[in-house]
Amino acid sequence: MKIQLPDGSSRTLAEGATAYDLAADIGPGLARATIAARVNGRLVDVYHVLHGGDEVELITEKSDEGLEIIRHSASHLMAMAVQELFPKSQVTIGPVIEDGFYYDFSFERAFTPEDLEKIEAKMREIARRKLDVKREEWDRDEAIRYFEGLGETYKARLIARIPAGETVSLYRQGDWADLCRGPHVPNTSRIRHFKLMKVAGAYWEGNADNEQLQRIYGTAWASKEDLKAYLHRLEEAEKRDHRKLARALDLFHLQDEAPGMVFWHPKGWSIWQSVEQEIRGVMREHGYQEIRTPQVVDRRLWERSGHWDKFRKEMFTTATENRDYAIKPMNCPCHIQVFNQHLHSYRDLPLRLAEFGSCHRNEPSGTLHGLMRLRNFVQDDAHIFCTEDQIQEEVCNFIDLTYEVYRRFGFEDVIIFLSDRPDNRVGTDEQWDKAEAALHQALKSKDIEYGLNPGEGAFYGPKIEFSLKDCLGRVWQCGTIQVDFSMPGKLDAEYVAEDGSRKTPVMLHRAVLGSLERFIGILIEQHEGKFPFWLAPVQAVVCNITDDQADYVREITDRMLAEGFRVESDLRNEKVGYKVRAHTLARVPFILVAGDRERDEGTVSVRNLSGENIGTFSVDDWIAEMHDRRARYA
Repeated sequence: MKIQLPDGSSRTLAEGATAYDLAADIGPGLARATIAARVNGRLVDVYHVLHGGDEVELITEKSDEGLEIIRHSASHLMAMAVQELFPKSQVTIGPVIEDGFYYDFSFERAFTPEDLEKIEAKMREIARRKLDVKREEWDRDEAIRYFEGLGETYKARLIARIPAGETVSLYRQGDWADLCRGPHVPNTSRIRHFKLMKVAGAYWEGNADNEQLQRIYGTAWASKEDLKAYLHRLEEAEKRDHRKLARALDLFHLQDEAPGMVFWHPKGWSIWQSVEQEIRGVMREHGYQEIRTPQVVDRRLWERSGHWDKFRKEMFTTATENRDYAIKPMNCPCHIQVFNQHLHSYRDLPLRLAEFGSCHRNEPSGTLHGLMRLRNFVQDDAHIFCTEDQIQEEVCNFIDLTYEVYRRFGFEDVIIFLSDRPDNRVGTDEQWDKAEAALHQALKSKDIEYGLNPGEGAFYGPKIEFSLKDCLGRVWQCGTIQVDFSMPGKLDAEYVAEDGSRKTPVMLHRAVLGSLERFIGILIEQHEGKFPFWLAPVQAVVCNITDDQADYVREITDRMLAEGFRVESDLRNEKVGYKVRAHTLARVPFILVAGDRERDEGTVSVRNLSGENIGTFSVDDWIAEMHDRRARYA
């Protein structure tokens, strides 16, 4: 039989040959590297039997799909190890996640760090057994009885949801088997480079009303070098954790009395204000008008907008005088209320309304994470009311604005995806065609490479998402622009068209940073608290050597404060070396030292963040240097 390969060539194999046989026919090196195959577009195991005319692509561990298969197989390896060590444990589900995998277990006691060490050692032992991993097809009812006989009630419950009469696939390695769609590596020996990371609590099916389980996280990679590099990135991320740096640098704190809500300290609030004022200035330059809308709004508005039905569980609510209210989880319905206060002409469009809108969402407590996931956050939110013909130009303008802002904050690597129409959507096909074409054309006109997320658009319109890659290679989704055909009509937004008719505007939802809190968290980790001069909460500290220079230090500090810089003086009765070290640890960009000579000559000795003496400057020259650095976003 003939098998077709991706390069257009073909191979002739004996009837009954497998994907592994194909790899071996091409070469022994490829046979050793192959862990799965794609046959006629479907991922399968290497033991999959081929048929004449099949189109086959061999999957190696170096590919993204191969790595995902390794991680999926590692989760099975871990589950087998757990049950060999702790026979009373039950397995539930174990998917692949970004950079690794996890498996949820039901067990009578909590797993300890010592247990993780034992489990990892057992995994390596099982891998050395070189057990073949084979797929088995079972009748659904037979599979239920099999797992019930093993005491695996969770697996039995999962299979019971499959319609009667259907078959299910199990994967067996040695005497251990698990329900799984696959594919998996051909042999446990192919899982070599892994590490278990931590244990966390979880609920069956993610529902807090269900039984509590234990989730063991792990990571797996195709090579020892990749695993080592990943663990190094984790170490760096740990050092850069914005929550730790916030404590060390006195930026903000969170506490149980206000879960998911931030207490900003003076230095942290200084960073906040710098970010907000920067965005405010950019918005003004690009034709946005800033507004402010209420925090608490009657339930009826949220019902009309559709949020009450779709978002009710995530909304904080209150009631008074027989009226129900919600603390706003987003700003868009309120912005339409501002638009509706006047009957606009087509000549008024596009109308761009911006707000630093404080939003509240009742996120589950287990998902809260520093500044990255909060219940109260502020969006650099704006809505553009425009005609369908204006969508492309507005998107182009927003792309320019977004790149401009990211560059100012030191991010050059931007990843963009366009998400198009989902199956469940509002609006006409003609509207979607025009909106999607406008987004595609806007990106192409800017010569921007972008990926596609088919069917991942919002129900009300397509969107573009902007993600930033930080210094550790982590990707953070920040900016977005979304086309909305639905909400303006629901809330009676209209404008007078050129022909005198009343029409509903298109609304573009857009944000550059997303949440200011989250973006500041990203900045803290990106810079490891060593903010660029223009953004640093304290831009310089002026230190004396003895009390004889105290008045001179105060004079310099006052001059710099008058120039609009964030400067402090340190007149403590401490050695200057101690002061320099203290302010270096506090990540102050520049430390200015004045002794008798500097006082007499009207100069300052300047040290940078590394404690290196970069020279002696006249006070005027150094102030000019500070102005230049601020202007250059240095």
